[in-house]
Amino acid sequence: MHIKPSLSRKIFMACNYTFLIALGLLCVLPMVHILALSFSSKGPATAGMVGLWPVDFTLSSYEYVLTKPQFLKAMWITVQRVVLGTSISMLLTLLIAYPLSKEAKDFAFRTQYAWFFVFTTLFSGGLIPRYMTIRDTGLIDTLWALVIPGAVAVFNVILLLNFFRGLPKELEEASFIDGGGYMTSLWRIYAPLSLPAMATVTLFTVVGQWNEWFDGLLLMNTPEKYPLSSYLQTVIVQENLTKVTADQAAMLAEVSNRTFKAAQIFIGALPILCVYPFLQRFFVKGIVMGSVKE
Repeated sequence: MHIKPSLSRKIFMACNYTFLIALGLLCVLPMVHILALSFSSKGPATAGMVGLWPVDFTLSSYEYVLTKPQFLKAMWITVQRVVLGTSISMLLTLLIAYPLSKEAKDFAFRTQYAWFFVFTTLFSGGLIPRYMTIRDTGLIDTLWALVIPGAVAVFNVILLLNFFRGLPKELEEASFIDGGGYMTSLWRIYAPLSLPAMATVTLFTVVGQWNEWFDGLLLMNTPEKYPLSSYLQTVIVQENLTKVTADQAAMLAEVSNRTFKAAQIFIGALPILCVYPFLQRFFVKGIVMGSVKE
C-alpha cells in the first residue's frame, strides 16, 4: 500500500536534496574549473577568463608536463610508494585486527595490547623525535622512509577489528572442527568475508599515501626523490625554470603558469579518481548476509 507523504515530509526531502546537491557541486566544481583551466590557452588563463569550460582549447599544458622528467619520476615514486605502502599496511592491519577482535579469554593481555595502540592515537613523541628515529635507522632519503613509519594506522585497525567482531563466530568454530587453525580462519574466512571493510581501509590507505606531501619534504634530502604530492607542493609554491631545455622553452611560450599547474594537479588526482569507483561498490555490499544457515 502506497502512503502519500505529508507536506512536512515533502519539505524535508526537498531541503535534503537541495543541500546534498549543493554539497556535491562544492566538491565537483573546483575540479571542473581546474580541468577547464588546464585545457585553456595561455591568454585567457592569464586574464582570468576561464570558468567551467575551456577557452581556446589546447593540449599544450599536458604536452609540457609530459616533457618534464622530474614530474614523471615523482609520479613513479608515488606509484611505488602506494603499492608498497598499501600492501604492507593492509597485511599489518589484518594481522593486528584479527587477534584484537578476540575475547580476553581467548587472547591473554588483549586489553593491554589494544590500549597500547589506542595510546599512540592520543600521544606522540613529536616531529623531532620521529625524524631522529627515522634518521638513526638509516631510512632518510629512501623509499622506506615514506612507507614504514606510517605502516600501521590505528584508525584502520579499529575499523577492521569492529568488523571482525560482527562476523558470526560459528564460521570460525566450523573451521576449527574441520582441523583449521587461526591463520586458516583468518585467510580462508575472515579476509574473504571482510571485503567491504578491507575495501574501505584500502581506499583510506591509498588516498593517504598518494596525497601525503609533508613527509617527502622532511625525509627526502634531494628534490629528485620527492613523491608526487611533495613535488606538486614545491611547484605550486614556487616555480623553478632553471633547468628548462630548448624544446621546453618553446612549449613554455604557449603555456601559462596557471595552466601548467592545473595540468599537473589534474594528472596527480586522476589515478585516485579512477580507483575510487571500483572500491566504492564494496562500501554498501553485505557479503556476510546469509553466510550462516539456521
